[in-house]
Formats: sequence, structure tokens, C-alpha cells
Amino acid sequence: MIPISTDDNSLKRPVRVLHLEDSAADHALVGLTLRRAGLPHEIRQVDTLEQFTQWLGQEDFDLILADYRLPGFTALDAWHVVERQPNRPPFVLLSGAIGEAAAVDAMRLGFADYLLKDDMARLPHVLQRAIEVAEARRAREQAVADLAASEQRLADLAEHLQTSIEEERAAIAREIHDDIGGALAAVKFDLAWLARHAHDEGQRQHAATATEMLQHAMDASQRLMMNLRPPVLDQGLVAAVRWLAESFERRTRVPVRMSAGRETMDMPAALQLVAYRTAQEALTNVHRHAQASRVHVDLSDHEGVLTLEVSDDGRGIAPEMLHKPRSFGLKGLQERARRAGGWLDISSRPGQGTSVIMSVPLHAASHATGEET
Repeated sequence: MIPISTDDNSLKRPVRVLHLEDSAADHALVGLTLRRAGLPHEIRQVDTLEQFTQWLGQEDFDLILADYRLPGFTALDAWHVVERQPNRPPFVLLSGAIGEAAAVDAMRLGFADYLLKDDMARLPHVLQRAIEVAEARRAREQAVADLAASEQRLADLAEHLQTSIEEERAAIAREIHDDIGGALAAVKFDLAWLARHAHDEGQRQHAATATEMLQHAMDASQRLMMNLRPPVLDQGLVAAVRWLAESFERRTRVPVRMSAGRETMDMPAALQLVAYRTAQEALTNVHRHAQASRVHVDLSDHEGVLTLEVSDDGRGIAPEMLHKPRSFGLKGLQERARRAGGWLDISSRPGQGTSVIMSVPLHAASHATGEET
């Protein structure tokens, strides 16, 4: 028997066959062969292309069995009707005379199998195999669709999380600027007043020490604010990346050469933030891992493509490190670029430096959904 379901607890229903055949005797022989094999089945005979199309649109069939040559058309004409269906049933040729070339062409088009009428005894086996293969194909397609849907849900979640992170960063930066920055500035004015009006040298010394420590706190809050949401981004991407490169050079003492195609690049604010975060993460990786003696940052929008490249002459990255399951920084950069409609490439060889290149076609920038300013 041909089970329609592999679940042992489910009932097995007859196989529904649409038989395209103009010979009543051959149709009867097919039914007799299936009955003798013990295959429960329901078979519907049609002999015109119009009937074939009509029944195919009205009912679901598990398999199509067709003669090759029929009055006025061939099985290939019927195939062109079937192939447009998303979940088409397997299509098996059963012909009295079909050339080898025609059979090969049919299989190449997507026919499940073909059988000569002289070999009718093999029909039950051919049908069973065609149905099993079709079920396996549908299961594979469903698994691929489920995987794609799961990956899309994960990408949407990552996008939502990234957007939430950027919004929270902006909110924290505003609080640092408005509340903490304002409070520290007020304290600094008060310390200056105390230092001016103190008559004791010890008091003036304490005020000077407190002012110095306060300045450290103000500098730290400024750095935090700039890292969270740099106001320099309001001046454009080139200015923001240049500020990032200069800050990196001052902090690490590693020379950075910054080059830009032009000073002003017109693009959505979300894409500017994608490029800025990519440069920021790439420079952070250079500082942490590269042991580089120089860095080059190149930014251009030549021919409608935003390109950012951060390269160094450091120790490079071993190939296996690029595919570590927990290399979230690099994977995050690639996901940012993908969500912006572009791509990110990391080229590196041990001992020969690393180059991180992000490219985003500006015409796709309107579809960038990964960041919010």
C-alpha cells in the first residue's frame, strides 16, 4: 500500500490519480494493475487538455499519469499547465511509444518518471516512488521556507534590539549632557568661587585638587556622551568619522590617515549611523587585537555606493577566528550592512593586517532599517 501519511495512527486514504489517456482499454488496464497490487486508489480519466485543466483546478490529486501522445496535443502541453502550480503533484509518463530523446527531455523539464505500457507491472512501484520523492521534495521545501522564516524573525529581532539600543544610547547621552554635565559645570563654578575667596592656602590647594578631579569627571562624561551618540554626526558622516579617527589616534598613539572623497555626503541619517558604528567597531578591534603601527580610514560615495574601509598593518586575523560562534562584533557589523541593503567584507591574513570594507548602494539606503537616530 502507498501510505499518504507516515503517522501510524492516521488512516491511509486512497491515492488520487488524474489519468490523461484517450484509450479506455489502457485506462482499464491501469486500474486493474493497481488493484492487483493492492493499492487503494481513486482514478479519474480525462482525454482532452480542457478536461485536464478543469479537473486539476477543481480537485487535489496525488499524482498525474499521462500518455505522451494524445489527439491534438502531447503530455508536454499538459505539463505546462501543471508546472505553474505551486504544489504540483508528481507527473509520470505512461506511453506505448516514446523516443529516448523525448523521455530525456521530459525528465529534464521536471517529470517524475516515465514507463512504457509494455512494462505495466512496474507501475505500482513507479507510482509509489514518485509520490515518496514528491513528498520528500515538499518536506524539504517546507523546511527551507521554515528556516527562512525563522532567520527573518531573528533578523527582525536583531533589528529591533539594535534600534532599541541606539534609542537608549541617545537618551543616556542627552541625560549626561543635560543633567550630569550641567551639575558638574555648576560644581566647577562653585569650586572656582571658593578658590578665589579662600584665605587659607590649604583650602585653596584642596579646591584646586577638587577642580582637577572634577575636570577628569567632566572629560569622562564627555567621552561617554560622544561614544553613545556623538553630536558631531549632526555635521555629517565625514566629520563624524574624522573625529572618531582623531580620537582614536590621541587615545592609542597609533597614527591614523583619514581620506574622504569629499567633505559632504548626502545620505539618510540612519545610514550615517550604520557607517559610523562600523568605523567605531573596526577601530575598537584594531585597538584591542591588531597591535598595529598605523591605520588607514577611507570614506567615499563614488558612483552611488557608500564605501567605508578601515585597514591596518597589524597581526591580522586567523581564518578560524572570523567564524567563531561568539564573534558577535564582526557578525554585528555584517548584519548592520545587510540590513542597510549592502554588505561587509573582512579581509585578513596573519601577520599582514586586516581590512574591513563596508559597501552600501545609496539607492538602497532608503530601505535601511537597522538604525534610528
